[in-house]
Amino acid sequence: MIDGYMGEVLDVNLNTGTTMVYDPGDEIRRTYVGGKALSARMLYDCTPEGVDPLSPENVIIVMTGPLTGTNAPCSSRFDITAKSPLTGAIGNSNCGGNFGINLKKAGYDALIIRGRSSKPVYISIENGEVEIKDAADLWGLKTDDVQKKLEEVEGSIGGMIVIGPAGEGQVRYACIISQERAAGRCGLGAVMGSKNLKAVVAKGDREIPIANPRKLRKISKKWAKTLRQHPATSTLTALGTANLVERTNSTNTLPTRNFQKGHYEDAIRLSAHTLKDTHTIKNTGCFSCPIRCGRVVLHNNMSIKGPEYETIGLFGSNIGNSSLERIIEWNYICDQLGMDTMSAAGSIAFAMELGEKGLIDADLEFGRTDNISSMLEDMAYRRGIGADLAEGVKRMSEKYGGKEYAMHAKGLEMAAYEPRSSVGHGLGYATGARGGCHISGGYMVYLEAVGPVNADPLSPKSKAPLTVFMQDSLGGVACAVTCIFTSYAMFPGLLSKIKPHGVLSKIISSTMLHSGGIVGLMLSAARNKMLPIKFYAYEKMLSAVTGERFSLGRLIRMGEVAANIERIYNIREGFTTSDDTLPDRLLKEPSVEGQSNTVVPLNEMLPRYYKARGWDKNGVPKPGLLKKLGIDSTPNHANYPHYTVAEHEGDNT
Repeated sequence: MIDGYMGEVLDVNLNTGTTMVYDPGDEIRRTYVGGKALSARMLYDCTPEGVDPLSPENVIIVMTGPLTGTNAPCSSRFDITAKSPLTGAIGNSNCGGNFGINLKKAGYDALIIRGRSSKPVYISIENGEVEIKDAADLWGLKTDDVQKKLEEVEGSIGGMIVIGPAGEGQVRYACIISQERAAGRCGLGAVMGSKNLKAVVAKGDREIPIANPRKLRKISKKWAKTLRQHPATSTLTALGTANLVERTNSTNTLPTRNFQKGHYEDAIRLSAHTLKDTHTIKNTGCFSCPIRCGRVVLHNNMSIKGPEYETIGLFGSNIGNSSLERIIEWNYICDQLGMDTMSAAGSIAFAMELGEKGLIDADLEFGRTDNISSMLEDMAYRRGIGADLAEGVKRMSEKYGGKEYAMHAKGLEMAAYEPRSSVGHGLGYATGARGGCHISGGYMVYLEAVGPVNADPLSPKSKAPLTVFMQDSLGGVACAVTCIFTSYAMFPGLLSKIKPHGVLSKIISSTMLHSGGIVGLMLSAARNKMLPIKFYAYEKMLSAVTGERFSLGRLIRMGEVAANIERIYNIREGFTTSDDTLPDRLLKEPSVEGQSNTVVPLNEMLPRYYKARGWDKNGVPKPGLLKKLGIDSTPNHANYPHYTVAEHEGDNT
């Protein structure tokens, strides 16, 4: 067996209370590696076509990667995947915390949970021993309380994932919490809630096999030093992700009043410097992370987790609010309820505009903050109009109207970047497998608006191949599984010293705009198992851990495999090229008055994107491409011993 893996997947059936273990085999590991690619493969194989996301037949997959638990920098991540109850597409979320490490040390590379319990339960895993236990005393508890209770009941716990009341109530964007970290997007907490599953705890002390520990330590030491010193990642250390507030505001990419524009006049009050000066107590971060981007803030005499950029942008400028104190409060409430801050804030912003246009009576107004806390509670417990907001923006627009300014893609509320001033980022929103996500979309805003040197953010030139390259590169990092913030250091630190509007900056920008052909050749080379160089630390760490040959080409190919298995899953579930789109506001309404080019020219970029991907004109991966990538488009149900789910709930204790 390849090193870096424990070799076993734990399969738990909540209908019957039975568990099974199997080994996917090295062929699968070599093709999909781990993280979201291997999760997507398992979801494709484990679920029937058209499954209801909230039915017993949907599965939850918790996936680690070869780097998880090895002490490699920023490697304490894990992926959670299921069919999303919010979008109906593949839903995945990458999470920090220590659960992935402990699942692996308990003996498992992955956990598959299927079926539905007849009553509230939690799963306890310790060194290969698995129990399904009664959770009646945990049901109804908020996320901090359930974690504290489990520590009392279970004693020393390595790691856990839990849901709050929003997951129990199947809010379509309920999240899963591990320590203070969230698997926030796509409503995976609702899937746990639908299964009457309150939590999973894991602990173990098994050794993770590493092919060359000495080499890994050497590479890790050097990589950690790079992450501490690189201008982009050291900024995260100094200021956290909130450092993006001023940058996005200056480039017209800070969403304001439900994405009506990209600039907020009071952005300075939401900035990282304001957060640092008025609220921050100290930095924090995940296990084995030298960046430490998290903030601990003081609120109501409590030391709690501070808000990230996405939460600040969407609960700040996007609802016309300039109070960091309020955002800290709402971030805390959402975490305790187990509810994604991004989708919750996006739903509130949309309701505010619906109210402004007389289409809904939700007592919500841009700039008004006194009733948001109570509304969040109403959303989590599905009370009154809160029940509609709990359904998300897409379903609200289908009920009340306003589809042209319902800010979502594929049903997922958009991240805190206004794409009309970053058109490649808009292409990423439209084509990302899980919808309006900056990460699965490729985070093109970094190359267009918030990075050290930016290609013309309003030009569609070369944006299609660049988007594919960014999606595949970040996808490879996600399959490893390691933190996406480390990818900031993929770009030379010297770029940060270039004057933003100087001659050299213009030359680099022009070069990027004319790089489509070269980028296309790189993608083709990776697809054909070329680019054998080890350019980044990822390939070197993967090689040291697994004993396999990893290169830059293979890293990109890992991401391409992920993009294609996710694509064929979504196609099977009914998604077509018509779903690779954006709201009319972003396609037709200029974000800057009098500048007609401040829209996303999606119709121009999308065909080029499909071509760069090697898909046909309808956005369908070609059979030859799938064969080249080693992807079998036929679901293999036989590999999964629990595939057949009983029609009725069973006694599972």
